[in-house]
Amino acid sequence: MKKLLMIIPLALLLCLTFGCQKAKEVAEGISEEEAIILLDKALEIWNEGNFALVEDVFAPEVVARTSTFPEDIVGLEGIKNWVKFARTAFPDMHMTFDEIIVKGDNIVGRFTVTGTNTGPLSMPSGDLPPTGQKVRFSGLGIDRVKNGKITEELVFYNVLDMMLQLGFTLTPPQPPERQEEKQ
Repeated sequence: MKKLLMIIPLALLLCLTFGCQKAKEVAEGISEEEAIILLDKALEIWNEGNFALVEDVFAPEVVARTSTFPEDIVGLEGIKNWVKFARTAFPDMHMTFDEIIVKGDNIVGRFTVTGTNTGPLSMPSGDLPPTGQKVRFSGLGIDRVKNGKITEELVFYNVLDMMLQLGFTLTPPQPPERQEEKQ
């Protein structure tokens, strides 16, 4: 019984110690104010093409994944190329954040983009000519932040919706010919 009485305070002390440590880890994430400052700089990169801010916003080892490209976008040059791609196709591109949620080291942002397609869309299969059409689409970005910079970014939006607004159509594949039809 005496041993049990000695173990209980020790167990409580351990629980409090590890519980406080976990709370400290969560508290060390990015604040909402820091997130807004970081995202305002990101908007300046996207909306104005201010590439001088890329190193302030993104970590050198950043990896971005987007519904636009099948391959990961890696490093600061990858981010710059991604922005150049978008701003070439949509020179008047304008992005706004409609909602921002900050939790720990993550920022979740719901965004809206508008722009007019006056430049080519560079695709793996070749450049698509400019359409002159305006687009408006919304999406979701999830950023992981470490030491005040974005280290990972996931960006999702409905690419098909954007392409339809540009005037492109989706053509379903043709069914294979039947053997009896060939004869």
